[in-house]
Amino acid sequence: MTAVSPVVKPVSLMRLAPGSVVTIQDVSWEEFESILQELGEKRSLRVVYSNSTLEITVPLLEHEKSKDLISDIVKILLKKIKKRYEPFGSTTFKRENSAGVEPDACFYIENYQRMIGKLRLEPDDPPPDLAIETDLTSKTTLDAYEAIAVPELWIYNSKKLSIYLLKNGHYIQSENSPTFPNLPLTQMIPATVERAWLVGIVQALEEVEGEIN
Repeated sequence: MTAVSPVVKPVSLMRLAPGSVVTIQDVSWEEFESILQELGEKRSLRVVYSNSTLEITVPLLEHEKSKDLISDIVKILLKKIKKRYEPFGSTTFKRENSAGVEPDACFYIENYQRMIGKLRLEPDDPPPDLAIETDLTSKTTLDAYEAIAVPELWIYNSKKLSIYLLKNGHYIQSENSPTFPNLPLTQMIPATVERAWLVGIVQALEEVEGEIN
C-alpha cells in the first residue's frame, strides 16, 4: 500500500500497518534531517530520501527474517574467503543536501580497517562496500544509493536476488558479485531463504557452510 501526501503532522505520530509505504514529496533537506531527529534511532520505520522525495516504510516480519538470514550468509562467505569486515547494519547514510538511505544490512570490506571502532559516521567516511535490501525497492531507493555511491547493492525481492554494480555513477545489473566472484549467489541465496522457511534458519545456514567447505 503506497500513499502520497504532504507533511501535515509529526511523522512519529503516523500509525502505519506493517508493509505500508508512505511517499512524501517536496521535502527539503532540512525537513529530512528534522524528521530523522524526530523519529530517533530506535524505531521500526525505515526511511529513504532522494530528489526531495521521502519514503517511509514499515517492514513485514518476512522482511526482517530474510534480511537477518542474508546478512548471516554474507558473514559465512566472507569468513570462507578470509576477508575481514565491519558490519554496519541499518545505519543511515547521507549525502548532504542530496540523499539518505538506510540499508537492511551493509558491510565495510575493503575499507573495514577505517571503520573499526566507529560509533558514528563522519562526513568524509566512505560508503559501505556492500549494501543489502530485502524488499520491493523503488526508484527513490536506487537513486539514493547512486548518490551515496555504494559500489555493490543486493536486492532480494519476490524470491529473487538481483546484484547491482555502480559504474560511472549508475547501477548496472550483474549476474555475479565481485566480492564473491566464484559463487552462484543469484541461485544460492534465494534457495537458502526458501529452505530456511522449511527447516529453520540455523539448519539452513549449516547447510550453506557445508556446501562451501
